[in-house]
Amino acid sequence: MRILNIFLALVMIAFVGVQYNDPDGPLWAVYYAVPAVWCLLVALRPQVLRAPAAMPLLWATVAVWFGLMVFYWPTMPNFWRREVWWEEETAREGMGMMIAWVVVLVAALTVRRQRPEAA
Repeated sequence: MRILNIFLALVMIAFVGVQYNDPDGPLWAVYYAVPAVWCLLVALRPQVLRAPAAMPLLWATVAVWFGLMVFYWPTMPNFWRREVWWEEETAREGMGMMIAWVVVLVAALTVRRQRPEAA
């Protein structure tokens, strides 16, 4: 799971990197950086997650990112088809938020799996 979390963190960092020319790039950079930080903490500094506030904060992040995913969910039909998302920024944003939510969820479930008392 460590390699998976590092890989997902690198993907999120790449997502941050491509926000440079987006008008709302700083906002989306935060949306992608937060899951990257959680994955890096899970993979490289798991002892930090033993702090009393760490797990509630991680699960709060999962909940907030779920809410953001619902908010940004694409409304156009067939948003997953290339000809749609290639043209529609809202489709790309929605799919990006779906990916970001899955990444932060993977981080949370990894910690849960590693902590037998939380299972």
